[in-house]
Amino acid sequence: MRIFTIGYEGATQAELIAALQEAGVKLLADIRAVPLSRRPGFSKNILAAGLREAGIEYVGLKALGTPPAGREAARKGDHAKLRDIYAGQLDLPEAVVQAEQLREMAAERPTALLCFERDASACHRSVLLEMLFAEDERVDLTP
Repeated sequence: MRIFTIGYEGATQAELIAALQEAGVKLLADIRAVPLSRRPGFSKNILAAGLREAGIEYVGLKALGTPPAGREAARKGDHAKLRDIYAGQLDLPEAVVQAEQLREMAAERPTALLCFERDASACHRSVLLEMLFAEDERVDLTP
C-alpha cells in the first residue's frame, strides 16, 4: 500500500488540492488535534468543502492529532519528546479506534495524511507512519 502525507505550511488551499489531485489522492485524513487554522482555507469545514468540489473526500481524525505538549515539542524541534508524547497519545482507546479506521480507509483508496508542517520529518505524521504504516510505501507531497 502507498500512503501520502502533506503539510499546508506556506501553501494555499488551491496548491494543496492540486498536489493531492496530481498524486491521485482520493481521501484526505486530517490528523490535527485542532482542525482549525488561521490560514485561509484550512479550517475543517472550509477545507472539506474545497476538497469535495475537487472530488476528494475529507475525514477528520482528531484523536490521531498531537496533544498540546507534543505540538510544543515539535515547535522547539525536540523530536524525541514529540515521539514520546505522541506514542502515549496513540495508546488512548479513541486513537486506537481511529488508527484502525485510517488503515482500513487507506487500504480502500489513495489516502494522504494532513497536518500543518511542510516538513513531514518534523511532524507527528512521520511518527504515525512509522507506527501504523511501517511496511507501506510513503510519499511526502509538497503543495
